[in-house]
Amino acid sequence: MIVLPWYRQDGLFSGASALFQGFGGNAWLLPGVVLALASAGLSLQPGWRKGTAAMVLVVASMALLVGQGFAVGLNGPNWPGIVAHFPAAAEGQTGLGWGGFIAGLALLGLLSELLAARGFCRGERFASGAVVIIVALLVLFVFFPILKLGSAAFISPDGGFALVEFWGRLSAPELWRLNCFQGTGRCGVVINTVILGTLAALLSTLLGLALAMLVARTNFRLKRTLRAISILPIITPPFVVGVAIIVLFGRTGVLTQLGADIFDVRPTRWVYGLPGILMAQVLAFAPVTFLVLLGTLEAINPTLEEASTTLGARPMKTFRTVTWPLLRPGLAAAFLLAFIESLADFGNPLVLGGGYEVLSTKIFFAVVGARYDLGNAATLAMILLSLTLVAFWLQMRWLGNKSYVTVTGKSDAGLAAPVPQVIKVAAIALIVPWVAFTIGVYLIVVGGGFVTDVGRLDLSPTFSHIVTAFSFEFGENGLRLYGSAWDSMITTLWVSAIAAPLTTVIGILTAWLVARQDFAGKKAFEFGTMLSFAIPGTVVGVSYVAAFNVPPVDITGTMAILVICFMFRNMPVGMRAGMAALSQIDRSMEEASQTMGAGGLATLRNVVLPLIRPAIFTALVYSFVTAMTAVSAVIFLVSARHNMATAYIMGRVENGEYALAIAYSAVLMLVMIVCVVLIQFVVGQRRLGRRKELQGAGPAPAE
Repeated sequence: MIVLPWYRQDGLFSGASALFQGFGGNAWLLPGVVLALASAGLSLQPGWRKGTAAMVLVVASMALLVGQGFAVGLNGPNWPGIVAHFPAAAEGQTGLGWGGFIAGLALLGLLSELLAARGFCRGERFASGAVVIIVALLVLFVFFPILKLGSAAFISPDGGFALVEFWGRLSAPELWRLNCFQGTGRCGVVINTVILGTLAALLSTLLGLALAMLVARTNFRLKRTLRAISILPIITPPFVVGVAIIVLFGRTGVLTQLGADIFDVRPTRWVYGLPGILMAQVLAFAPVTFLVLLGTLEAINPTLEEASTTLGARPMKTFRTVTWPLLRPGLAAAFLLAFIESLADFGNPLVLGGGYEVLSTKIFFAVVGARYDLGNAATLAMILLSLTLVAFWLQMRWLGNKSYVTVTGKSDAGLAAPVPQVIKVAAIALIVPWVAFTIGVYLIVVGGGFVTDVGRLDLSPTFSHIVTAFSFEFGENGLRLYGSAWDSMITTLWVSAIAAPLTTVIGILTAWLVARQDFAGKKAFEFGTMLSFAIPGTVVGVSYVAAFNVPPVDITGTMAILVICFMFRNMPVGMRAGMAALSQIDRSMEEASQTMGAGGLATLRNVVLPLIRPAIFTALVYSFVTAMTAVSAVIFLVSARHNMATAYIMGRVENGEYALAIAYSAVLMLVMIVCVVLIQFVVGQRRLGRRKELQGAGPAPAE
């Protein structure tokens, strides 16, 4: 407030401080400066944490900081009567700069200290600070944008209440009709969304479980190959899988024409609709469920299964009574993530939807269509959020209050029991067709960029698409990049590299707070972390533009808004993976660390994090590749200066340049593979002192 610039300027530290601005004409800033300085001065006094005056000053300072930001907008006052007291407010004010944000962060730090002194989080200062900071971030970057957009459902453009219009949009027959179950027509949009989400989540969780079983509990020879193939759908940009499925199964597709020639079957448009969308979504979401379930399987204490076998239980009974119940947290987390992903998916329904409407595309066209209807988009977003809340509630009911702890700090160097033979055979029967389908899709993805026009089956080889996207030359002035895709590729790498570790930190930290700390409002805190993930990316993008295009936080068009969007869209994945892993680790290990004098931060760093490395890997990989491949939110947030790879690819797909889009996607996938390998090298593997061999089997044969 005294040194750093209060308002956002073009330069990083250019501009005047709040104190200088206040005496220079913006007098509405001075009360906040006075209170903030008083709070800082009081914090230097002994015993200040338990004083009531400190709490009053800090809360009042934060209220003034927020109030003066919203009271005066870019073009003048937002509230009546301000000009009468502060004439300079008529000229407006820009958004907050470094001074404003650091002042807010300092006040939050003081607030967390005061709360810890009053017993919040059992007096643990680190945990109290983490909760306060995360709550503030959730309020600013999750609740505020959604409330900004959600208000459009009840408020008309002229500022009045529109409850009748809201009820009309909510009860529209096109949303709720059940004709498809009666065989007389199409279902409503909400029913379509629920059907698609449930089927995609069930199939994705089933495939993910089969993959995890083969990798973790069998001597299957092609484990590394399965891991590599399972990663491919995660690192695939949107639209490309849809294009590949059309090339394979469309009316003029490769397999469609082959089937017509061999079996004399008339080509149809069956792939456009639920079957095509479901294929694409299961292909995309199964790897996410695999990573979650693999971490859960690896965390199960094998001594429990050994005890069951020693007592005479057959392998199937051991699996049914010991292994399966301990998998419930991972299964619930995997299903919920796949269900929410399906609800929020925008790219696959857009390419393959045909006449099958879902809420995400309905919202998109309500916002960007010829008829701009923000109120309708907000109403549909509220319905989508309600579906997610129901899924979340069902997950909590299924898990109940049972304990799933298996890692206790005691010896668990037993042998991981192999899955029963019948389950292994069933898993292989599920995975082989999925692998064959995946390979077929990626042959199109890899090869389609090196032919003239894959969409029209002109398969003459060419490198022209790669040259168009990524041409360069070395000259007298060094390396010069000429390709049309370089700017978006460089921006995408920067955004992903910054967003991934930040997303992982906040996700794992949130999981630890929810699983290990007791504080008032923990259920609401957990719900808030899932809120942004439940809203489709199109709505998140539009809400960010509405919330952050004007003061006090005007960051639209910057790289910061892209990083922040990815952080809070993807943090639930790391959080859920972390909670699934923490649910199997006994608290006594952390309590022992704290008994030896370690604080909350030291215990988290030295005890918890080494035990949940699979969850850290899941969070890092998912957040990184999602930032590289997301489109639904960033399509509204990119700018000419900060364009993203997916926005570039979407433009090519819309123009019918399938080969150029696929070529760019192939390069993007190669870059992501290298980055995922580097992440695996940096994170490493968890060591629990267990033997590698499976019971009843020798060492796993080499591939």
